[in-house]
Amino acid sequence: MRESVGLRGVGLGLGYSGRLVVDGASVSVEPASVTALVGPNGSGKSTLLRALARLHQPESGEVAFTDGTTAAGLSAKEFARKVTLLAQSRPTPNGVSVRDVVGYGRHPYRGRWRNDDPEGNAAITHAMDVTGVASMAERAVDELSGGELQRVWLATCLAQDTGVLLLDEPTTFLDLRYQVELLDLMRDLADEHGVAVGVVLHDLNQAAAVADRIALLDQGRIRATGTPVEVLQADVLSETYGIRIDVGTDPATGLLSTQPVGRHLQRPALQPS
Repeated sequence: MRESVGLRGVGLGLGYSGRLVVDGASVSVEPASVTALVGPNGSGKSTLLRALARLHQPESGEVAFTDGTTAAGLSAKEFARKVTLLAQSRPTPNGVSVRDVVGYGRHPYRGRWRNDDPEGNAAITHAMDVTGVASMAERAVDELSGGELQRVWLATCLAQDTGVLLLDEPTTFLDLRYQVELLDLMRDLADEHGVAVGVVLHDLNQAAAVADRIALLDQGRIRATGTPVEVLQADVLSETYGIRIDVGTDPATGLLSTQPVGRHLQRPALQPS
């Protein structure tokens, strides 16, 4: 049974080759909630997410679960039963079927033999069904398009059946239909299954639509954190991104919307939020 548990990074300092790229960042991914990390390129979003996934060793600070367990105190298999990450890119194996790749997600539950994992087949089938890849189960993954492959990797993460799901720019390579379906799936996992979802997104409107809380990063620091209405403020976004960004209510949907303004990027005005 999946454990409902959140994940927190507290005071994280993260760097590469002695250069600090994230400084004193604290972020929380709570059960039954979606937390979006947003900010310009190079602001440290993906590095922070990788640190939460225990793929980047902090120079300072700590990653811990909301039950008080520290991430560093768990074995790799124990951690993988709690947290999974959909990374921006993964090496594509040659000649391996979709079903077998999705089965990779069951590695924390398996010993030397697959029959050590009695729930594995059901978890794999469910993951393929909800991500729309069941019809290609026997196809080799190196024959798939970028969007199809992205959905296969997401299915692999879902088959891992963890209480914390981290996604790094998951809508990359996906057409509009699957972007929307992926965002809907993230909400379903949080709302219906209590999963703690943390996601890096470039699209501020997607973040506003899907997230319960948003952390805005700017040059390695968390500039603002809170609900979408609290964080997505026109003056803060404009200064952070270095371009005028209007914020208001989309008159067609009634949802919070952001609108970058350029010399040729003019759209109908938003309703003031």
